[in-house]
Amino acid sequence: MFATLAGVLLLLLALGDAFEAMVLPRRVTRRWRLTRLFYRPAWVLWRNAALRLPAGRNRQNAFSIFGPLSVLGLFGCWIFLLIHGFALIYWGQHTLAGDTGGEFRQCLYHSGETFFTLGYGDVTPATYSGKYLAVVEAGTGFGFMAIVIGYLPVLFQAFSRREQNIALLDARAGSPPTAGEVLRRSRRPESCREIERFLVEWEAWSAELLESHLSFPVLGYYRSQHD
Repeated sequence: MFATLAGVLLLLLALGDAFEAMVLPRRVTRRWRLTRLFYRPAWVLWRNAALRLPAGRNRQNAFSIFGPLSVLGLFGCWIFLLIHGFALIYWGQHTLAGDTGGEFRQCLYHSGETFFTLGYGDVTPATYSGKYLAVVEAGTGFGFMAIVIGYLPVLFQAFSRREQNIALLDARAGSPPTAGEVLRRSRRPESCREIERFLVEWEAWSAELLESHLSFPVLGYYRSQHD
């Protein structure tokens, strides 16, 4: 019973956190979250390691890698919890057939091959509840991987829209851009309306930036390619 309960808790923890991070279109204000527990120590360790590199291109490249790599690490953490959660339920309910059906490593192996829908067939459930659970896990794994694949383009599109306006800013405000350079390049009276239109566009960009980075906080770790 303790193993089964622990497995159910792991499943709820991983699925709930994945739902809040990938599906829920609002900011989660709860202080205790698996994603937050993952990112805080991961960022501290990565930052300390990157700061040991000499200042310049190598350090900036190290910082720029953390964002995309951390997303993959977070996905791996969720998958790890899901596989172990189902394995604990298999183990606690003694659902696998054979002499080794009571070994946790066999349950873990069966959970992994079921989650990724491999279906080797060398380890099979012996009870109807185990068969039903295997079907549920296969569906969970298939749906989870589909959501993950669909989540990545959303992140990269938001990052691309952010970088697009920053790239256009160089033509108006220099590189690196400054407000004084915008005014210097628009000294003619007829340019005032153009500046107004330019500021309206950046007001909309700022609102979109706020919304996207509150909904997907991991974008804050995606470093810009521009100074």
